[in-house]
Amino acid sequence: MTTLTETDAVDGLRDALGLLKDREQVAERLLAASAKHSFDPERELDWDAPFEEGKWFWPPELVSLYDTPMWRRMSEEQRILLSRHEAAALASLGIWFELILMQLLVRHIYDKAATSAHVRYALTEIEDECRHSKMFARLVTRSDTPWYPVSRAHHTLGRVFKTISTTPGSFTATLLGEEVLDWMQRLTFPDERVQPLLRGVTRIHVVEEARHVRYAREELRRQMVTAPRWSQEFTRVTSGEFARVFSVAFVNPEVYTNVGLDRREAVAQVQASGHRREVMQKGAGRLTEFLDDIGVLRGVGRRLWRSSGLLA
Repeated sequence: MTTLTETDAVDGLRDALGLLKDREQVAERLLAASAKHSFDPERELDWDAPFEEGKWFWPPELVSLYDTPMWRRMSEEQRILLSRHEAAALASLGIWFELILMQLLVRHIYDKAATSAHVRYALTEIEDECRHSKMFARLVTRSDTPWYPVSRAHHTLGRVFKTISTTPGSFTATLLGEEVLDWMQRLTFPDERVQPLLRGVTRIHVVEEARHVRYAREELRRQMVTAPRWSQEFTRVTSGEFARVFSVAFVNPEVYTNVGLDRREAVAQVQASGHRREVMQKGAGRLTEFLDDIGVLRGVGRRLWRSSGLLA
């Protein structure tokens, strides 16, 4: 069990989850884990192996149209093709999100001592995210699908968010982008129905993102205890709005057009799908429980999270 430093013990930094852990000790442990369990996707994955006939690119239960009337009319081949395009769209979304995250991390450490373990781990995480973004980009290319950028509106909102975001807001958004996908990827990498390359990509991402989630959770707890009241409230509102953007951007509607489906009908059926709503809420469940415990899901922010569909 991590012990608190004398400073933290005196300060008595505590939230609903208990005493906060020492920032430097957390970072040292994460640095040690990074040294043991970091991967080079260029070497770890067989990018030249052919895809296996009849295997999925994403578990069918996680494909957006699963169990809808349109899904039941589709052939197995078309369903697998849709999984291929949705996997590429998620990889594209991941690149967009990680570019934002890297900029937020650089902002976070700009005023901090470069020799601290906390800053050294942030730089290590940025290294991880650079490799992940290159891995996702190569996956899209290897899948022979288009790159699926977010809409122009969401691209602009991302630019605004990374400019105005407070530190606790940045870490809340970080966890939103990481934990929902992490839940899905934990179901993907052991699933033998899925293409080996996709399983390899998700395995690497899950192992390395676990450290990123720990870092962000510990820092967000600290920020929600120490930030001024206006910053806490701003975090609640901006995180709720980011949840609304994220839930819409999660599946790019162009995937439906590119597999020969009626885009408008597909979007309507996804929005009406009880299964899809359950998947997204399960994916966000561990995160929303944590955010509720530390005081992020309150007031207007909570109502925005509910309207996003990620909070029951």
